[in-house]
Amino acid sequence: MIVVSDTTPLISLMKIDHLDLIHQLFGEVQIPNAVFMELVSNSRFPNESRQIREYSFIKKVDVTDIQSVNLLRRSTGLDAGESEAIVLSDSIKSSLLLMDEVKGRQVARQMGIPLMGTIGILLAAYKENLLTKEEILKCIETLKVTGRHISNKLYSQLLEKLTED
Repeated sequence: MIVVSDTTPLISLMKIDHLDLIHQLFGEVQIPNAVFMELVSNSRFPNESRQIREYSFIKKVDVTDIQSVNLLRRSTGLDAGESEAIVLSDSIKSSLLLMDEVKGRQVARQMGIPLMGTIGILLAAYKENLLTKEEILKCIETLKVTGRHISNKLYSQLLEKLTED
C-alpha cells in the first residue's frame, strides 16, 4: 500500500500523540518536500520537527512534475503542500491520500484519488482495535481544544460509526 500525506493529518496526529497510528495502519507514508518543509520549518514546534525528521516510516519524496504542481496551485488556490501531495499521489498512483482540507479533498476526489482524513484514520484505528471509543472521543476533544475544526456533521457521523459496533 502506497500512502501519501498532506500536512494537516500529521499535525493532528501529533497533537493527540498518535502519530504512530500511521505506521500501525499503513506501514509507511510518503510526504512531498513542501509538506516536509511545512512540518519542520516552524521553530515554535521543535518536538514535532524532530518527530518528522526521525520517524523512519515517514519518507520525504521529491515531486518531479513541478509544472503540474504550479498549474494546480494557480488554478485551484491550494497551497504548495496540498498541491504537491495531490500531484505526488496521482503520479505514483497511491492507494490513499491523507488530507483534511475541504478544497484539497474536492480536487483530489475529482481526480479520482482515494482519500482519508484524520477522522478516518481514527476510525480505522478503532476498527483495528488500536484505539477504544473513549480514546477516540478524548482525541477529538483534544483536537477541538487545539484549534482543529471538526464539523458537526463529521462528528455525528463518527459517533454513529462508533456506536454501530
